Amino acid sequence: MNLKNFITFEGGECSGKTTVIHSIKALFDELGIEYISTREPGGIKIAEQIRNIILDINNKEMTSETETLLYAAARMQHLSERVIPALNEGKIVLCDRFLDSSLAYQGYARGIGMDNVLKANSFALEKLPDLTIFIDVTPDVALKRLSGRDKQDRLDLEEMDFHKRVYDGYHKVMEMYPDRVVRIDGNQSLEEVTKDCINKVLEYLKLKV
Repeated sequence: MNLKNFITFEGGECSGKTTVIHSIKALFDELGIEYISTREPGGIKIAEQIRNIILDINNKEMTSETETLLYAAARMQHLSERVIPALNEGKIVLCDRFLDSSLAYQGYARGIGMDNVLKANSFALEKLPDLTIFIDVTPDVALKRLSGRDKQDRLDLEEMDFHKRVYDGYHKVMEMYPDRVVRIDGNQSLEEVTKDCINKVLEYLKLKV
């Protein structure tokens, strides 16, 4: 049983996380590696329902505090119902976003405070990621990519200043957790970003392809 296989992927909007994870999944399938792929908020029924509430563009009245607590609730259910059981079975967990998103988005960009976000997520802190891939895309590049999306959610529609604060928040997170957060230059082509991410994951898992 290996409990050090919890790998998360972080970044602002349109950083390429989803494409990167799909590529890593394909490689793991080819190598016969046992894993699960999941996301936050979501990954299980209850958390997906909470996700819909958080991202619904009609919920404009939602306070930053409510948003923070909804993320924490979804995270705890997801962790206990899906992530921890998979790790206990010795599987690698690939997760699109985790606690670092709350620290950057709610803790820093919303002004809730990172300490307050950690307190709100205290039940989920029993298992932090072992490796976090942060795809670092500057806000101007991200917003250009975002404009091409057919469907945007409540966070996508935030002003540029908010996305700049999220970007700064992620850099604060890197300072907080230098031993587990690895930065990837997300302003490169998606092909180069994917290659760099795969190499970092393989290096962490001590795998050679």
